Amino acid sequence: MDATRPSRTAPTQQGAQMKIGLVGLGKMGGNMRERLRAGGIEVVGYDRNPDVSDVESLEAMVAALEAPRLVWVMVPSGEITRQTIADLGDLLREGDLVIDGGNSKWLDDAQNAAHLHERGIGFVDCGVSGGVWGKDNGYGLMCGGSAENVERAMPVFDALRPEGPREEGFVHAGEVGAGHYTKMVHNGIEYGLMQAYAEGYELLAKKDLVTNVPGAFKAWSRGTVVRSWLLDLMVRALEDDPELDRIRGYVDDTGEGRWTVQEGVENAVPMPVISSALFARFVSRQDDSPAMKAVAALRNQFGGHAVKAVEEGPSAPGSPSQSDAG
Repeated sequence: MDATRPSRTAPTQQGAQMKIGLVGLGKMGGNMRERLRAGGIEVVGYDRNPDVSDVESLEAMVAALEAPRLVWVMVPSGEITRQTIADLGDLLREGDLVIDGGNSKWLDDAQNAAHLHERGIGFVDCGVSGGVWGKDNGYGLMCGGSAENVERAMPVFDALRPEGPREEGFVHAGEVGAGHYTKMVHNGIEYGLMQAYAEGYELLAKKDLVTNVPGAFKAWSRGTVVRSWLLDLMVRALEDDPELDRIRGYVDDTGEGRWTVQEGVENAVPMPVISSALFARFVSRQDDSPAMKAVAALRNQFGGHAVKAVEEGPSAPGSPSQSDAG
C-alpha cells in the first residue's frame, strides 16, 4: 500500500500501545478524546472541570504517562495556552513532545517552541478544523514542526483525521508556526464563504417572488458549484428555523479573521472579500452604528436631507431615499 494513503485500520494497529495526555476537555477536546480512544489510543485527559477530567491535576496527568511522553494541549488561545505550555515545560522531560492544537496565533508558536526546546522538549503546532462534528466525521489537521516530531505523532493524527487518503485531511504545512498560520488563512476563507451565503439568503428572503428560501438552498446542495459542507449546515439551520427569527444577528469572531486581514496588509495581498466579511461581523454588534449616524448628519448638512430622531425608529425595509446629490 502507498504509505501516503493509509487505510483507516492503520492508526488502530500503529497506535494500539500509544498513550497520550490531553489538556482541555471542552467541546472540541472532549470529542477528540473519544475519537482517539475509538482509534485505539489510550488518553489521559486533564481539565480544570473535575466532572470531565480523568485526573485531578496536570502533574497527575504527566505522572500517568510513560516516557517519552506526548501531550496534546487543547485550551483557549492566548495566555491560557502560553501558561499551560510553560507549566508542561516544568513537568515534562527531555525527549517529550507537546502539540498545541488550539487556535493560537502563529507568532506564539516560535516562543512556545523555544521555551520547550531549552528543556529538550519537542513542539508541534496543529490547526484543527471540524467543530462539534469532528468526533464522527474526523478533523482537518494542519501541522507545523520538524519532520521527526510530526512523524512521531502520526498515529494520533491518523486517528483524528477523516477517513480516506491522509493528504485529504492532513498536511504537514512546514516548520513551527506553519500549522496555525494555515489554519488562520482557512478561517479567513471561512469568513468569506459564510458571508456570501448570508448575503444570498438575505436577498432571497427580501424578494417576495421567492417563496421557498430553504428549498432554494437545499437545491444547491447537489450538482452546483456552490455546494459545500457550509451550505449543508445552512440548509440544516433553515430547516430548523426557516426565517432565522429565533436568533439575533450578532456574530463574534475568534481573532483569526483579524489576523488574516493583518497578514494581508503586511504582505500586500488584497483581501476584499475576507476583509468585508470581518467588518460585517463588527457591524452586527452595533445596535445603532455611530458611523451611519455621521453619514446621516452629513447628508442633512450638505443636502438638507431628512434625519430621523432616535424615537422614530428605522425606515421601512427597502424604502427609497432621496438622492445624495448635493
